[in-house]
Amino acid sequence: MIGWLIIACEIGFWVFVLAGLGARYIWNKKKLGAFLLICTPIVDLILLIVTVFDLKNGSIATAFHGMAAIYIGVSVAFGPQMIQWADERFNYRFRNGNKPVKIKYGVAHAKKERNKWYRHLLAWFIGGIIFTGIILYINNNPQTEALQRTMLLWSGVLVIDFMISFSYTLVPKKQKA
Repeated sequence: MIGWLIIACEIGFWVFVLAGLGARYIWNKKKLGAFLLICTPIVDLILLIVTVFDLKNGSIATAFHGMAAIYIGVSVAFGPQMIQWADERFNYRFRNGNKPVKIKYGVAHAKKERNKWYRHLLAWFIGGIIFTGIILYINNNPQTEALQRTMLLWSGVLVIDFMISFSYTLVPKKQKA
C-alpha cells in the first residue's frame, strides 16, 4: 500500500505544480497559482502521516516505508528547485520569458553539480531525521530494521554522489571541439 501511496504522492506533487503554473501563466490567476504551489507540501504531510500510522498499527517496515522518508527528504530539499525549473519553462513557453540556460561545461557546471550534492545532503539529513523519529516513535527494533538498512544504503548513495559531483570540481567537464 505504501508503494502505491508514494507513486500517488509523486503524481500529486506534479499535479499541484502543473496546476499552479497553469493557473499562473495560462489563465493569469496568480493567487490561485500561488495557492496551488503552496499546497505541494501537503502531499508530503499525507505520506508521512500514513507511513507512521501504518507502522504504529503493527506493519513491519519495508523498503517502501524507507522510500517514503526518502521521498519526503528529496521533496523538501529539491522541491523548490524543481518548481523553479518548471516555472522557468512555463514562463518561457507561455509568457515569452527568457530561455532557460543549460549549464553543461566548465566551472559553472562544477558549481551546479556541487550545489545538487548539497541539496542531496540536505535531503539525506531530513530523511535521516524522519527515519530516526519513526524508529524512536515505533520503538521496536525488529519492526523497523528495514528503515535502518535503507538509511545505510542511502548513506552509501550519498557518498557515491559526492565522489561524482565533486569530480567535476577536480576535472571540469569540457565542451567538445
